[in-house]
Amino acid sequence: MINASPATSFLIDAPNGQQIEVDVLWQNNDPKDPNTQRIALLCHPNPLGQGTMMNKIVTTMYRFARDIGMHVVRFNYRGVGKSTGSYGDMTGEINDALTVLQWVATQTTARKLWLGGFSFGGYVAMSLAQMLAQKGETLGIADFELTDLALIAPSIEKHDTSIITLPIAKTFMIYGENDELVAPNALEDFAENFAIRTEIVDDTGHFFHGKLGELKALLEKMSS
Repeated sequence: MINASPATSFLIDAPNGQQIEVDVLWQNNDPKDPNTQRIALLCHPNPLGQGTMMNKIVTTMYRFARDIGMHVVRFNYRGVGKSTGSYGDMTGEINDALTVLQWVATQTTARKLWLGGFSFGGYVAMSLAQMLAQKGETLGIADFELTDLALIAPSIEKHDTSIITLPIAKTFMIYGENDELVAPNALEDFAENFAIRTEIVDDTGHFFHGKLGELKALLEKMSS
């Protein structure tokens, strides 16, 4: 059994009487710390494949953000861990990410947003970035400034990227050269079509086995 819930997690309210489980690290234990202007929001892989916020790639992003001085928020989609509800066929999970970002806006003064997602979570993250750019005012998130959109082996074959507009200058992608779940040639084409910065990790697959240290170093290198 996969442990989906860190000991520090708690529930926040979501639309329609649902609740979402979040795990938050505030720098200096203070969400309004005047010296912390950046916050990372992390999106986990497919819940149908046992993806949770405790996934090791998400945890690598968490440690990266924590170690360079960001506040960090990760969360479980509906029906995962302690979050209520059931699988939302991607649309629901994108709405979960939006709900968490709206909640973040009420908790902290940090407004420089580092947004990251792995696999299924990569598509969630790019969708949320698009919502921020196109509907931020309506959704109550317009005062966030997206500084980085980090796509780690994003799920771009099973989900429609033709409807996506990326903030090209702020987006980067990292994937393994032997990715067994998302075709490397599809990821290469995606990077070329959107003209985004990309790093390929040698001798590893979708889950970066044995390469988490290299992944963290690349996050440090590629982030603003």
